[in-house]
Amino acid sequence: MGALAIEVHDLHMRYGAEEAVRGIDLEVGRGEVFGFLGPNGAGKTTTIEILEGYRLRTSGRVSVLGVDPAAPTREWRDRIGLVLQECELDPLLTVAETLTLFAGFYSHPRPVDDVVQLVGLRDKRDARVGRLSGGQRRRVDVGVALIGDPELVFLDEPTTGFDPAARREAWAMIEGLKALGKTVFLTTHYMDEAQHLADRVAILRAGRIVALGRPTELIDGVENETMVTFRRPEPFDLAALRAWVGDAPEVAGDDVRLRTTDAQATLGRLLAWADEHALRLERLEVRRPDLEEIFLGLMSDRGLPGDADGDSGRG
Repeated sequence: MGALAIEVHDLHMRYGAEEAVRGIDLEVGRGEVFGFLGPNGAGKTTTIEILEGYRLRTSGRVSVLGVDPAAPTREWRDRIGLVLQECELDPLLTVAETLTLFAGFYSHPRPVDDVVQLVGLRDKRDARVGRLSGGQRRRVDVGVALIGDPELVFLDEPTTGFDPAARREAWAMIEGLKALGKTVFLTTHYMDEAQHLADRVAILRAGRIVALGRPTELIDGVENETMVTFRRPEPFDLAALRAWVGDAPEVAGDDVRLRTTDAQATLGRLLAWADEHALRLERLEVRRPDLEEIFLGLMSDRGLPGDADGDSGRG
């Protein structure tokens, strides 16, 4: 990955007897989009606040852009941009006025019109923030984070509440940050978003990282499992299908699912069964697991040993 933007070794955070972060190790390369994923209460917010310099850790080593965030400097903060999950900007200011206001907080800000163009708000430059759509206001939030021309941008749930079109536009904007060479530390509850945008992801559970790598690596590591699904035909005999295909089919609503490690053989037996019984298999689909299925598997009770003491209850 070349030079590192973030280095974390054996990070711990305790609140009294509760341990919210339990020995995290991770590295984020410069220019990388890094997804930091986990359910509510897994320790994400605590970890991010430590990285941003807003919370002191209990123990461990942390370096962000070569600086310990426990001792932040003005110069260091100039190099970091933040997009919080919820931002409250003055609704009476225009987009340009908002960015001009925040530009005054930085030593070497980007030109306002450059940022307006970068976040896709050229046509809304002189519109009041309070009159923008939710997606457009989120673009202003990102503009505020970029006005200081940071090297590292923290994006916390950047597309929450967006409709599908607005989410895709936001994805293109984040891809634009990567093209500029920015490092992006992304938190999101949308697994398709992380799979699409992130070079690598870390999945957090109960204060520990339980999976780390490229999304494709995590997916490929699931014992080559493939899902075969089709619409339940009529008539349908589950026991007969089980005897024919050998795998353990399950019914979920109108669908029948087959999990298999040999998709070709299973599909061949399934089609032979359908031919033998003169059945037409509607909505037949063969697919590999996606990141969401990996995530759900890791969050299930069978996912991890050593978790009996539960979560910390903090973000």
